Amino acid sequence: MMQIVIALGAIILMVILFLLFRIQVLVDVLRGSSKQQAGTSNKVNAILFMVFLIGGTALFIWYSMVASVEFLPEASSIHGVQTDDLFWTTMAVISFVFIATHVLLFYFPFRYQFKEGRKAHFFPDNNKLEIIWTIIPAIVLATLIFSGWKVWTDITGDAPEGAIEVEIVGKQFNWMIRYPGADGRIGKHNYTVIDATNQIGMDFTDQDNFDDFIARQVYLPVNKPALFRIRARDVLHSVFAPHFRLKMDAVPGMPTRFHFTPTKTTAQMREELGDPNFNYEIACTEICGRGHFGMRTEVVVVTEEEYQKWYTSQRSFLSQNPEYMASVPANLKQVATRQFPDGIPATTTAAATDSIQNPQSAAGLTGTAAPEKTDRNEASF
Repeated sequence: MMQIVIALGAIILMVILFLLFRIQVLVDVLRGSSKQQAGTSNKVNAILFMVFLIGGTALFIWYSMVASVEFLPEASSIHGVQTDDLFWTTMAVISFVFIATHVLLFYFPFRYQFKEGRKAHFFPDNNKLEIIWTIIPAIVLATLIFSGWKVWTDITGDAPEGAIEVEIVGKQFNWMIRYPGADGRIGKHNYTVIDATNQIGMDFTDQDNFDDFIARQVYLPVNKPALFRIRARDVLHSVFAPHFRLKMDAVPGMPTRFHFTPTKTTAQMREELGDPNFNYEIACTEICGRGHFGMRTEVVVVTEEEYQKWYTSQRSFLSQNPEYMASVPANLKQVATRQFPDGIPATTTAAATDSIQNPQSAAGLTGTAAPEKTDRNEASF
């Protein structure tokens, strides 16, 4: 290690001595004691500019081709195709400007290297040139920004009628998935009722929660709009589904949303990629703690028939956790019992059973009216 440091120090010292020598030559020229304004090094440097330009361009093209094998496959959503078009259009504009400016940057020192008797042309301003290089970039940038804004407002605005709603809640370090039941409405949430079982804070004073169910994976039917309602329970997270070109932050206290339409089933993608183990996924792309790397869940895209079969096989959260009947207001007990077609399980607490069978006598426990509810889109977390 010490030898490397010594070698680097020697190189730096040589460079400094060379620069000092060069500065002394220029000083002599200014004093008139030397007439040599440029030596061989001037031509060498000019040639090196062109070598660097050609070599750098070749490496730029080569690396772009090599890296292309790591690009994502064709987008699996309608808006994803639009997003890719925007991306490649922007890349084309940037690449053109980058190459053009660097060609000029490296060609000019070669073309206009110092020559005896030649003087540079000087002009203080050029209004026509300034207008051109102001208006053209402004038009190009405004077009790119407007195109991106149009796509963004479309996918974050109101979802199409009949879209499947899915609530995605992030917490350290996993995603929690909730679907609405037969009523098609996701119930309200309240952070004050969160516990070890009810981890997303389903508020059972709202009857829309009665038929909601929790899923281990995100299931979606192909070619049907889906709306993700996104929130976070603790810290910042970010919902990222790369194959759908979907990315949206999950922010505590600020619900966000994103709607899209998947166009390829998981089976189709496996066949297209030749990878039988392929799965769509949602990953967290916001560093949220030590377990951030493992915060992911699968997205399964299936046919409409397969989706309906899966959907109808799901049981509501309430039917699997009858102890939460004790949290249901007395005036909604009869509605909640519809989640138990075979009757309330024997494991239900005595208080809950009594309140279900005798709603009037439960007034002392729960009241005859539901307490004030949080708004459906209120940021409770």
